[in-house]
This record gives sequence, structure tokens and C-alpha cells, in this order.
Amino acid sequence: MDPEATWLYGHTQRITFGTLFRFGTELRARVRIEVPCRYAKIDDGQVRCGAHRYRAALPKARRRRQTRQLGNDRFVVVQNGQPVPLTLKGPPQPRRQLSVLSVPKTPCVTARCQTSDHTVGAACCRDLQVEILCTKRNRHLEDLVRTRKSPYLCKVSREAPDSLGAEMISACGYLEDGGVLCTLHGRSRPDGRPAKPGLCSKWPKGQDARHPGCAF
Repeated sequence: MDPEATWLYGHTQRITFGTLFRFGTELRARVRIEVPCRYAKIDDGQVRCGAHRYRAALPKARRRRQTRQLGNDRFVVVQNGQPVPLTLKGPPQPRRQLSVLSVPKTPCVTARCQTSDHTVGAACCRDLQVEILCTKRNRHLEDLVRTRKSPYLCKVSREAPDSLGAEMISACGYLEDGGVLCTLHGRSRPDGRPAKPGLCSKWPKGQDARHPGCAF
């Protein structure tokens, strides 16, 4: 589960990750979702509730940056179920490497794929489908989730008695500064496993690709 967990653990734009822990065969995380309420109106240093008309001073930002790229081939990745800093060396350039890494010919640079907030580029590295553990009896948490600002968290549905499914926009922290290329691509862990899921590096076949070199 480490490569898959690393992929999700990278999406730090609007998710603050806390403790990772095992639950049976699953790896779960305690997180804080950084998406404002759709009823919040902010003006003159105050926040006002558009639904209930409550008003208060705007709280200080609690957001802290969670770095995933440490430089010099060092990254924070999930290894054996826990986030650790590792040195991840990339292999020699293959003769036919995934074209999204063929700078400057990468199709992702000019492709018009975009997330629903109209941010263009690397949409597959920004758009998430998440499962939020929330029982039917936890109405307070469910109401909080369902009133987040769209499209940053939207399409909330009850998937099971103890969980909600939702779509979320939260860019990956493994992207380069340009917001398109992945710094983990082609890298391996010290034990030989890939740094990220195989789907991210799978060469598309025929009509499977939306545009050349895109596995999605």
C-alpha cells in the first residue's frame, strides 16, 4: 500500500495530514480539510455566516506547509505505513520514456485538461476522490462536509453506513514549480519498489489516452 498511500499523501494543497495508522488491511489518516464553508462571507477582517448570520473576527490561519520535496533526491514518502524521508534515485533515461516527462515536448504543458475550478494543467494530479469516515449518527461532521465550498469539495454522497465519498481539488506536493511535471516519476525506493503507483507511469495504449502520453 506504500506507493498508493504516497500518492494520496502528496495532495497537500487543501489537506493537512496528521497521524497515519493501520486499521486491519487498510492504511488510514487523520486529516484536516482546508476548504471553507460555502456560507462563509469574509469582509473587513470579519467572517459572517450567510445562513445563520453569525459574525466573528476572522480567525488566524492555522495552515502550515507540509513539504514533500526535500531536495538532493530526498523526498518524504510513505514507507511501511509511515511517512519518512528517503533518497529516491531515478533510473537512466529509457529509450521510450513516458512522454509527459519529455521536456519541453510534454503534452501536459499545453493540454487544456483542467479541474472544475478552471485551473489548467495536470488535472489528474489535482482532482481526488476521497473517502471520509463518518457514521450516520455523526450528523455534525456530515453537515460540515456537505457545506464545504464547491468545487473544492463537492459531490458528497453516502457510500456506506460509516463513510462518505466526495470529490476534492487538492494539488499534489510532488509537482515541480510549474505545476505539471511529477518529481517522483521514474524513481524507486531503496528496496526496489516504485516511489508511486504503477498507474502513474503506465504507457497508454491506443484510444486509452485522452491526449498523447496521458495515462488517464
